Amino acid sequence: MAASDPKHTAVTRRQKRPGSAKARAVAAAAVATIITLVLVFIGSRGFADFDAALIGYFVATVFAIAALTYRYALWIARPPTGHYFRAGWATFLSWKNFRRYTTLVPRALWTDIFGQTFIRKRSTARWLTHLAIFWGVVLSVLVTVPLTFGWVRFTLVPPDRYTAWFFGFPVLTFPIHAGIGFATFHVLDFTAVLLIAGVTAAMWRRIRDTGLLTTQRFGFDLMPLILLFAIAITGLALTASSTWWGGAFYWFIALVHQVVVVLWLISLPFGKFFHIVERPASIGVTLYQQVAQDVEYYGHEPRPAPPLPPRPVTHCRRCGVEAPSALFITDLEGVLADLGQRYDLGAERGLLQDYCPTCKRLLRANAYYALLKRDFL
Repeated sequence: MAASDPKHTAVTRRQKRPGSAKARAVAAAAVATIITLVLVFIGSRGFADFDAALIGYFVATVFAIAALTYRYALWIARPPTGHYFRAGWATFLSWKNFRRYTTLVPRALWTDIFGQTFIRKRSTARWLTHLAIFWGVVLSVLVTVPLTFGWVRFTLVPPDRYTAWFFGFPVLTFPIHAGIGFATFHVLDFTAVLLIAGVTAAMWRRIRDTGLLTTQRFGFDLMPLILLFAIAITGLALTASSTWWGGAFYWFIALVHQVVVVLWLISLPFGKFFHIVERPASIGVTLYQQVAQDVEYYGHEPRPAPPLPPRPVTHCRRCGVEAPSALFITDLEGVLADLGQRYDLGAERGLLQDYCPTCKRLLRANAYYALLKRDFL
């Protein structure tokens, strides 16, 4: 790609000035923190509904929001991620695409986020494990963050009813001991059971799978699961203490629970579970891939420079499985060229981008074996 290409020049400029990306990430984190604090002030009616006993959770949550924003901003500043991020949004915001692909985004939301059915292709057990952990974490966060920020509170309506308030407005009055009341006050117990089931299954797989045993790292792969398990166990212990043990050990359990939750929140932006924040971006990529299958050129707006001719490869060169699209592959090659990378396997084998993920792994394994022979095994 010529150096005069505006796209190439812009990428090169970003690569030469990594400090500018970090400065923008810091600014984004600061803005996210300010917006969060303003929403807390408004939602808690000037901190009137803010529970000071939850200050540890509050500080850790604000820190996690700032750190997640910082990491996400750096992530989308990378040339490959930034390209597909912008292309996904441009495709999503196109009225023509919206009319044509109305059902694609809801389907992608189900398969990639809420139902995670793409994991079921690998293993039903892994799919159920991911679902249990995902929904256990998400539902717990959706409950605890509004309570921590003072957005949600409950007031007693004598003799046996509660009123739920949101941002200072009453939204629901319900009986304490049955139906909605029971479900409301035990929702974190339900999510804890989900987490225990999912984490136990994940840990069992990680101590038995030879491939995972050789590649996993304690701090990155195991510690987040251990923290989630500790959160769930101590959370259930709080319910047991208040319901069956007459409050025995409650303060100690509450302190341990808060410490574990704070540790998990602080580690969230830097560990394995950051992919929960990254995953929604796959919706835009899915839409972009589908549109790329149906159009002759990239998007619906002229590019700053003429695109490379679409490659004729539409199937994996090795196994024949359908590739995303010739245009998508060409676009990927363009991004790699911006980074100064080219994965040429030779005239007979073509480029690495001409193969599906499974065949890429097989090619890599064969290359390792050819190099190391018996030492590879």
